[in-house]
Amino acid sequence: MAKVMILSGAGLSAESGIRTFRESEDGLWEEYDVMEVCSVQGFAADRQKVLDFYDKRRSDIEFKEPNEAHKMIARVKARHPEDIVVITQNVDDMLERAGCEDLIHLHGTLTDLRCEDCGHVFRIGYDTQRGVVCPRCESDNVRHNVVMFGEMAPRYEDMIYHLNETELLIVIGTSGHVIDTAYYAQVVGNSVLNNIDVDEYHDAAFTKCIYEPATQAAAQIEEIIEDFLA
Repeated sequence: MAKVMILSGAGLSAESGIRTFRESEDGLWEEYDVMEVCSVQGFAADRQKVLDFYDKRRSDIEFKEPNEAHKMIARVKARHPEDIVVITQNVDDMLERAGCEDLIHLHGTLTDLRCEDCGHVFRIGYDTQRGVVCPRCESDNVRHNVVMFGEMAPRYEDMIYHLNETELLIVIGTSGHVIDTAYYAQVVGNSVLNNIDVDEYHDAAFTKCIYEPATQAAAQIEEIIEDFLA
């Protein structure tokens, strides 16, 4: 069972140029209503609008590159594969492209599609899903493999399973609005938070807080993990 959990959010990929809804400038919220394109209600109301939205998100990450924080996570995971579990809320593939293996995507993956008839998940890469059929059952009833608001996120069970055995929690680039990371920090006891913005109520739960962009904090976080596992 892993001793260290690395849990990341949008702040991990922000320096790779991947836009989020919560950015104060150039955020996706300036173009989209999040509930129209990221919820089951929005999908039911206008299926094609949602599919087109995820096509754009998929195309957008094709030429993005993993940053130093992604690479740091990949390095420590490679050195300690049995002692570290890597969990991300992000749906991009930056960690994989940095060389990180055996990670858990809580909210799915942009580079995959899911068949709504047989449940098969298959890779599409960065292409449009228009005209794509399921390679298993040949149905054209396929959709993005990203968890929307109002849907179950089955990988949360895996996260809770690992959390119960975690001795050091590293949280990078997430506000705690979607996942109650402050509660997780209290459960583990030994925890490090890396964010840019300060939230005194949330951050008080952590043993150590590093208020820097993830790429600048990466070396310090790597040292903390290595010292802990030494």
